[in-house]
Amino acid sequence: MKRIILLAITALTMTFTFTAKADNSKPVRFENLPENSQKFVHTHFKGTEISYIKQESDFFLWKSYDLFFVNGSKIEFDRKGNWEEVDCMRDEVPAAIVPAAITTYINRNHAGMKIVKISRNSKEYEVKLNNGIEIKFDKKFNVIEYDN
Repeated sequence: MKRIILLAITALTMTFTFTAKADNSKPVRFENLPENSQKFVHTHFKGTEISYIKQESDFFLWKSYDLFFVNGSKIEFDRKGNWEEVDCMRDEVPAAIVPAAITTYINRNHAGMKIVKISRNSKEYEVKLNNGIEIKFDKKFNVIEYDN
């Protein structure tokens, strides 16, 4: 009896795991992005051609949006339309989205380098420079990790 119960629990767990990890993404139109996302793109990427946009939903119905440009750049937005990551590949991310303290640090310690990727969450920022160096900052903009 214990073996049957254990098998049933294992089967349910596997079903739940595979369902939760299923790719729940669908294409969306620019007009269907949250207003914050639309403003961000109009302000910082005006004139850059959009390739496609997808909305992702996880098991708990949290939504996020990934916007891909024809030039290879990508922006990730949270469900409210706030940017979480901007990856411009080889081009520099818009200076206006980089906190001044990070810009100052990069200019002082990595003169001539440009930020090609920036991401943020509630605890930290992370930037990637065009020479491949990745630097993490805490919310007070202290360097907490340096990866070259």
